[in-house]
Amino acid sequence: MSAPPSPLIENYLREAGFFHVANIGRGCKLDPKLVSMFIERWRLETHTFHLPCRECTITLEDVQLQFGLPVDGSVLTESAQSAD
Repeated sequence: MSAPPSPLIENYLREAGFFHVANIGRGCKLDPKLVSMFIERWRLETHTFHLPCRECTITLEDVQLQFGLPVDGSVLTESAQSAD
């Protein structure tokens, strides 16, 4: 089980509206064999998993749907540019 976020960063997470992410995975058990299988099938060159059925990748949308993360605000699709 994961530890709660450090009190040093808890307020920063709350201010950024990202505190709920600190609780993802609590009480969740990972299957070491399944994790190992995915690690073995990951291809760094293409950022995809090569599975017996086909090639697949995990998108940010997949992560958002699986964890039920709230999505609000604008989407960042290019590198952020600093205001001069």
